[in-house]
Amino acid sequence: MLQVGYLKDKDYRRIVGTMPILCVDVVLRDSDGMYLLVKRTNEPLKGQWWVPGGRVYKGESLEQAAIRKAREELSLEISSPKLLGYHEYFLGNYHTVSFVFTEILPSGLIGVLLDDQNSEWGQFTDLPRGFGIMPFGEVGR
Repeated sequence: MLQVGYLKDKDYRRIVGTMPILCVDVVLRDSDGMYLLVKRTNEPLKGQWWVPGGRVYKGESLEQAAIRKAREELSLEISSPKLLGYHEYFLGNYHTVSFVFTEILPSGLIGVLLDDQNSEWGQFTDLPRGFGIMPFGEVGR
């Protein structure tokens, strides 16, 4: 996998202002059906509960990005995330297109260690309001 360094803030803002950003979102559930959500420290959605995820790096497959985001954001190792569909998000200057993956985790999660992109984690019965998963067979509806 090709590793890509972080963009300078001004370069990233320029890109965000001119084109959609390719991302992955990772919907993690335990065997009791509870969703693992994180409270974001960065824009967009700063201070809100959301699913883990983020940008796909150049040279990285979508599945590799989902595995990396679970590891980086939560210190969780997932091995075979299943592709569910996509989520397209528009907020102010942000336009992201996220491929949504899922994996079932053991119940009674322990050992979740957050990175600096999230301030806390929790388990919820529902996904965040505004987070919809569009199956690929329904593109354009």
